[in-house]
Amino acid sequence: MPGNIEYNALKEKIFTDHGPEGFRHLALDIFRFQYASNAVYRRFCDLMQRNPARVSSFDEIPFLPIGFFRTHPIVSSDKPLAEMLAFTSSGTTDTIPSVHYIPDPDIYLKSLSAGFRHFYGDPAKYAILALLPSYLEKPGSSLVYMAEALIMQSGGNCGGFFLSDFESLASAIRKASQSNRIPFVLGVSYALLDFVDAIGTPLPEAIIVETGGMKGRRKEMVKSELHQVLSAKSGVASVHSEYGMTELCSQAWSDGKGVFRCPPWMKVEVAEINDPMALAGPGKTGVIRVTDLANLGSCAFVETQDLGRVSGDGFFEVMGRMDHSMLRGCNLMVG
Repeated sequence: MPGNIEYNALKEKIFTDHGPEGFRHLALDIFRFQYASNAVYRRFCDLMQRNPARVSSFDEIPFLPIGFFRTHPIVSSDKPLAEMLAFTSSGTTDTIPSVHYIPDPDIYLKSLSAGFRHFYGDPAKYAILALLPSYLEKPGSSLVYMAEALIMQSGGNCGGFFLSDFESLASAIRKASQSNRIPFVLGVSYALLDFVDAIGTPLPEAIIVETGGMKGRRKEMVKSELHQVLSAKSGVASVHSEYGMTELCSQAWSDGKGVFRCPPWMKVEVAEINDPMALAGPGKTGVIRVTDLANLGSCAFVETQDLGRVSGDGFFEVMGRMDHSMLRGCNLMVG
């Protein structure tokens, strides 16, 4: 764990109620800290001609293309990599997985815990039921880590991980309801579809949360169609969603219709597709970029490969993925 005073002072401020202006000021402080302590991000900023002397406002901070997590260790710490918590993306056979090094696991745990409480309240009210077969098959999944933490915080009663034993999952949902706990089913898309196809009985008492991803197991579906099918077959009024990724410490959540909100220490904006330093207007589709203040030990400013749009009230939607997104920005540091 980093031991310098500046790091500890910034850490103490991440989860405070700082408001919009306080967020922007803290983001600037974290930018200056990460420019000084993160060699990869510093080189990227220099190539963008955006060093701290040239950056005086939040809007001028450069966002690191997410592909760098596949090719470089993105760390703002002098702690040895071997001593860090490391999350690895599921990836595919023809891509290099992303690796997110976490020098201070306490921040990640606090982010996922406080984020869940911000949107859903005390985990003890729920039975956390995780349907994440493809993630359980590979080590280093941040999603599995999050689910394990929430199961523990819920007290573990009725909760746990499920693979293909759908009848046991349906039974756990009913048992949770009888025990006055809210069944909270967190699942990858294809497994949720397999589940609702298999049970044949509506389970309207459950909260169903999809995390995306067909993983090549089923035909890809647009989000609205996926939610319509899950809702019709499970009997729930609306399907919730979680927006997170290996490269982030925080998650955004949606309680229906694919519209997400961020916790106070996370901000989503949409940049113009052909100009990552220019913001797209409200309602206009562009590239999602995320400021995650909990990414203190890596990089808090990440340009994703997702397309989305932000409404004027700060809510956002995910529209899909960029074409040829692996190439965007990463050629700046080849060689």
